[in-house]
Amino acid sequence: MTSAPPPSRVVIPVVHPVVDGGRHPVKRVVGEPIDVEAVVLADGHDELHVVASLRPVSEPGGTDAAPHLLATLGPVNAGLDRWGGRLVPDRPGRFEVVVTGWIDEWASWASLAARKLDAGAPPAEIEVELAAGAELARRLAARSTDRAARDVLRAAADALASGDRTPVRDAGVAGHARTGLGPEGAMSSDPVPVHVERERARFSTWYELFPRSWASEPGRHGTLADVAAQIGYVADLGFDVLYLPPIHPIGEAFRKGPDNSETAAPGDPGSPWAIGNTADPGDGPDGGGHRSIHPALGTHADLERLVVAAADEGIELALDLAFQCSPDHPWVRDHPDWFSHRPDGSIRYAENPPKKYQDVYPLDFGCADWQGLWAAGREVVRHWVDHGISIFRVDNPHTKPFAFWEWLIADVHRTHPDVLFLSEAFTRPEIMHRLTTIGFTLSYSYFPWRRSKEELEEYFTELARAPGADRFRPSAWPNTPDILAEQLWGAPPALFELRYLLAATLSPSVGIYGPAYELCDNADAGNGKEEYARSEKYEIKTWDRTDPGSIAPAIAELNAIRHEHLAFRTLRTLRFHTVGNDRLLAFSKTPDAGPSVDPARPAHASVLVVANLDPHGTQAGTVDLDLAALGVDPARPFQVHDLVADRTFTWSGPSNYVELRPTEQVGHVFRVLQDHP
Repeated sequence: MTSAPPPSRVVIPVVHPVVDGGRHPVKRVVGEPIDVEAVVLADGHDELHVVASLRPVSEPGGTDAAPHLLATLGPVNAGLDRWGGRLVPDRPGRFEVVVTGWIDEWASWASLAARKLDAGAPPAEIEVELAAGAELARRLAARSTDRAARDVLRAAADALASGDRTPVRDAGVAGHARTGLGPEGAMSSDPVPVHVERERARFSTWYELFPRSWASEPGRHGTLADVAAQIGYVADLGFDVLYLPPIHPIGEAFRKGPDNSETAAPGDPGSPWAIGNTADPGDGPDGGGHRSIHPALGTHADLERLVVAAADEGIELALDLAFQCSPDHPWVRDHPDWFSHRPDGSIRYAENPPKKYQDVYPLDFGCADWQGLWAAGREVVRHWVDHGISIFRVDNPHTKPFAFWEWLIADVHRTHPDVLFLSEAFTRPEIMHRLTTIGFTLSYSYFPWRRSKEELEEYFTELARAPGADRFRPSAWPNTPDILAEQLWGAPPALFELRYLLAATLSPSVGIYGPAYELCDNADAGNGKEEYARSEKYEIKTWDRTDPGSIAPAIAELNAIRHEHLAFRTLRTLRFHTVGNDRLLAFSKTPDAGPSVDPARPAHASVLVVANLDPHGTQAGTVDLDLAALGVDPARPFQVHDLVADRTFTWSGPSNYVELRPTEQVGHVFRVLQDHP
């Protein structure tokens, strides 16, 4: 009777990276390395061979048989049984990382034989060891399915049998000893899910505008066609995502007036986030709701033309996804059970005391007909995807159940895997991380409130490191229609330039609400809140984008630098450097390592940013660089080319002097290059 093979001697208790114990996928984009590290061990002193494979996952479940990528792992710390290696995905999709280890019979024998040779073992003992190696080589050749490997192993067996010691240390023989073999006694780890997305999931440059304020002449309600006609302005600034607040009809009931006043005058446009107005027949039963377009903005055909016009400029269109309703939304009429009710039977409106939003009814995602409500939300997303939308900025997702978003995003990705979701969740850190863990592509960040050198270094170091970096992609916005950060109240243009420089160079994803930002709108509401005076959320604004005080040229220059240099596309390589001045911040980035990255090419070089955090005064100091992080040989001079001022400096060693006058330049953005010897 044939007995079953014995259990594997190999154990793999730990694999990194992993998110939520493997329940949710690790996030990566095409070309972004997966640095796999695993604890792999076995009893005794035998040598191990460890590989990591990236395997595509089939729908609806299961894994394709053939690995897409394979990498051999090497010892990271042999004394701690840690093995590491790198997989670089070259296409988007759902994958699994599996680590497999087995006893390497040839390496185990060769290691023992080499030690005996080095120790000067007696000739008789060496003869026995060589004979054992010859026998092993023949056995491995018989098992191999690779013809070349069989030939090499048979030749090695003959050499060993004749007393030739060369195969003991021959790396070629060692490699062929593993070729074409189904490893016996192998152990594989539990699969780690990985979601690989397109590049824009990580690297994006957002511009938000209100279409109703973009009429070609003052006094008229702007349209989607107006935005399409002026899309060149956004393209010239270097933005690649154009984000529009809700474009749906706005409710008439309890419409808000300027500055969120509770009374609207005739002609006041109301808040776009108060979605409703059943007066417009729109699209059948959803007329006036989330699948309709405000009649003053245009039609679905106008939206599709805007999508095409934006694409011609290299820009994707993003729409706001705000699951809430005005009192005259068709869902209120047709599905009153989808909302929470007060004891008197009235529907509860939104509140954030002391603020009241009588023009907005929150949806109750846990109502009795929750399945009908969830399905309606899915149809909203599908509707806009069918009209060419592939990016959604989601309003206040932390006020809806996590389970809803996990289900909705997964459902959308089953048929449209390229759709991206930006989470607008300025809330507690764990909630923000949970939303990106369960499916959101990226998230707004705390950047508006990180001002000091210490705050910026601490926060972005946390964002750049595992485990958070494996599940959370930040998007840095210096402002939004909801947020005029206190530091910008009455601030000079230099501070607006500085904050954009920091956001654009620290974070791969950045955005602004314009034209308020480039025109340096610094007038706060005067109520102690971080809000704009005469907020565009409640009225149509007239912007003079030709104002000579605009910092648009500085923004365009930074965006061009961002797009040209690969290092700005990643956060994982971020390193802060020491400066003996608390008002100077210095940090560097290098491109993600990959087969196509050549540090000698200017666009692939390391970058170094030195910023003056004081918008009012000159600051100077000595920057002490970690040259290893920059890939610089400390024994040789190197060049730093200021991409903003177009000047080149030759530096030597780690310590170099920097001086910045905010009236001239708020920061250096250096490209670091060193000639090869």
